[in-house]
Amino acid sequence: MVKYQQEMLDNVFSALADPTRRAILARLAEGESSVGELAEPFNISLPAISRHLRVLRNAGLVLRHKDGRVRRCALDAAPLKAASDWVETYRRFWDDQFDALAEYLEREQENSNAQPTNKPKENEK
Repeated sequence: MVKYQQEMLDNVFSALADPTRRAILARLAEGESSVGELAEPFNISLPAISRHLRVLRNAGLVLRHKDGRVRRCALDAAPLKAASDWVETYRRFWDDQFDALAEYLEREQENSNAQPTNKPKENEK
């Protein structure tokens, strides 16, 4: 089970690493689209779009079905939830680290303000 989850996360993050694939997912978040409609805003070939869609499908992020002669794609956001949960774990870790750092700096500031300075006055030099 853990190996499957690790592989799924690897596939999701790999798919999200490309800006074209992220843009495709953003378009699919608005609703189902044909492959041709997805390809319109990009200055790349239809086979290149198909390769991007294959990566997204392998990551479980895109579902594809045929509607007559047209291939339609839809977003499946479930794998994004798993990735979000993974990132959330580390966000909490860093929040805790930053909170501890802030407390340390506050204590250091209080200690430095509480200690008298032994600097000579200007006219005592």
